[in-house]
Amino acid sequence: MKKKVTLVVPCYNEEEVLPLFYEEFCKVSRELQKFEMKVLLVDDGSKDKTLEIAKALSQNDSRIKYLSFSRNFGKEAAIYAGLKNADGDYVAIMDADLQDPPSLLPEMIHAVVDEGYDSAATRRVTRKGEPPIRSFFARRFYHLMNKISTTEIMDGARDYRLMTKQFKDAILQLSEYNRFSKGIFGWVGFQTKWIEFENVERQAGETKWSFWKLLLYSLEGIIGFSTVPLALVSVLGLIVCMIAFIFLIVILVKTLCFGDPVAGWPSMACIILLLGGIQLFCMGILGMYLSKTYLETKKRPIYICGETNILKGREENEEI
Repeated sequence: MKKKVTLVVPCYNEEEVLPLFYEEFCKVSRELQKFEMKVLLVDDGSKDKTLEIAKALSQNDSRIKYLSFSRNFGKEAAIYAGLKNADGDYVAIMDADLQDPPSLLPEMIHAVVDEGYDSAATRRVTRKGEPPIRSFFARRFYHLMNKISTTEIMDGARDYRLMTKQFKDAILQLSEYNRFSKGIFGWVGFQTKWIEFENVERQAGETKWSFWKLLLYSLEGIIGFSTVPLALVSVLGLIVCMIAFIFLIVILVKTLCFGDPVAGWPSMACIILLLGGIQLFCMGILGMYLSKTYLETKKRPIYICGETNILKGREENEEI
């Protein structure tokens, strides 16, 4: 009996690239005839014809399944929903834009099935075609994360990876609302083989990740997998207190010894503004951690299914 491999593909406004993805999927499926290949397209509340194309593909090819959200919940929610609803012996996560080359699947399957790894992950060794400023900050982020977090996050790592059912089930145990998959993959552990490849540009359509969105996503990773910023805030507060105490002693001694009159209001105003800025900065960091805790305590669902053709003993269109 053939082993089943399910590809989880998050999609958001990918009407231009989905037909190209399907062509590549068919090509790699012919190379992997020893396996039963399936695709689960997770439509993240797209505003274009992504869902219509997914439905058309599923009608023409029984290997294609789709799950559509009631609105846009984000890629992390799409990954979680895909893993939760994917069946099979092995599950792979990959983007629809073909920046995750389907041609790597045979090598990834070989690493997991034949070499005994729990997952096969990919990382880019170059960032050709990417804006230089984005590449610079991306490298700084990975460097910073590996300094302040105990969870290893590989530089250039993609979400594109193949995993065993055990690995997938471990990820699903982390049902936190604020998700950072690159950190979650590293946190669960297991044996992972890294496969390197040259950067591939989008085949069609436009990227959904602006610099601002990437910045917010990086903050999500830092807050989710490190408490070092909280420790730095404490250290910063202690340093400021020590400096203030030293200035207090200096002013007291100067006044007692030399009777120096009150002066220096401009410098005093600058000091007050500096201390006020430091306090607001520290409160901002505390507020970010507090806001994430607040969202977790609400216990809201990570996603809501609008419609799907996945049947598991339940009626179609029921929330799964």
